[in-house]
Amino acid sequence: MFAALDRSFRMIGGVPTYVLTDNERTITVDHVAGIPVRNPQIVAFARHYSTAVHTCMPADPASKGGVENAVKIAKADLVPKETNLRPEYASFLELEQACEVFMEDVNSKVHRATLEIPKDMLRLIERPKLHPVPAVPVTASFGQVRQVPPNTPMVTYEHSRYSVPHTLMGQRVWVRSTDTHVVIVHVGLYGPMEVARHQLTRPGVPAIIDAHFPPASAGALERVIRPTNKAEEEFLVLGAGAALWLKEAAAAGTNKIRHKMERATALAAMLGNDAVDQGLGAAAVHHRFTHEDLVSIITNTATGELAGDGNNTRHTVTDQGQWLSQGTGGWANFGTTNTTNTAENSDTTDLEGATE
Repeated sequence: MFAALDRSFRMIGGVPTYVLTDNERTITVDHVAGIPVRNPQIVAFARHYSTAVHTCMPADPASKGGVENAVKIAKADLVPKETNLRPEYASFLELEQACEVFMEDVNSKVHRATLEIPKDMLRLIERPKLHPVPAVPVTASFGQVRQVPPNTPMVTYEHSRYSVPHTLMGQRVWVRSTDTHVVIVHVGLYGPMEVARHQLTRPGVPAIIDAHFPPASAGALERVIRPTNKAEEEFLVLGAGAALWLKEAAAAGTNKIRHKMERATALAAMLGNDAVDQGLGAAAVHHRFTHEDLVSIITNTATGELAGDGNNTRHTVTDQGQWLSQGTGGWANFGTTNTTNTAENSDTTDLEGATE
């Protein structure tokens, strides 16, 4: 309830002189001679926000009826019923979003009693008369303070562990429990917000929501290139070909990679980044990692473009049947007896004898 009041104050942009609520136990713990005895926590809350908390008179239409009617209107629209055809909420977040839509709809229409739009009245008439909202919300009622570790989005409560969103790592949260759930609250720029709700668990069985954890990194199988000095940055800025060359050259155990990167950067200053980046990409594909190889690839590419009509397409032939080299296919049957050829030779000899 304290979190709801704090957020309401921040949404309307100020604190009223008093708030009116029903006689629930969180506000009034007893009545003595018709005088309500306040809960000490609500007294501390009201003092923190420079406001006063008043409760409705029993069976009084002016106070109790007004509070109950406001709740009745909200329930008629927000609680899933056959009359409003609203489906069940899949999460508390969906209920919160539905409340925001309901408030925007109600506060944007002309009120039949005042004939004014409520949000315009708040902005022009009511907000200038409100007290300022304290920068730090009251947190005594949110539960026990827990510091989220900087490397693990988990907190410990009653010897059990519960997950929180990973964006809160290194920050402070408050944890409290009900009969069945553990509620975790974080105080941010917009006041206290419920960030996690778990069913009670026991020690040794952590309560985890997968969405609270960041996406798992690829680890050692997928290295991300990050330049650590100016020379590396100047080389990688050449383009994707340079990045591919670095990965392939490192995987092949190439010597003096830094020196070759510096020479490629110097070459790009003379020939242009595009030509050198294209040459580095081709060198990486064919595993040619010397500087002379790079110069040769760039020179041959430039020569071919000048000699052609501008429509030359270079590609690597991977089908061995199209290679011009002789290959070793002719030696496949070396040392074996080819019965087919022997039979053919025998038939040829007989024919020649018959002819003679």
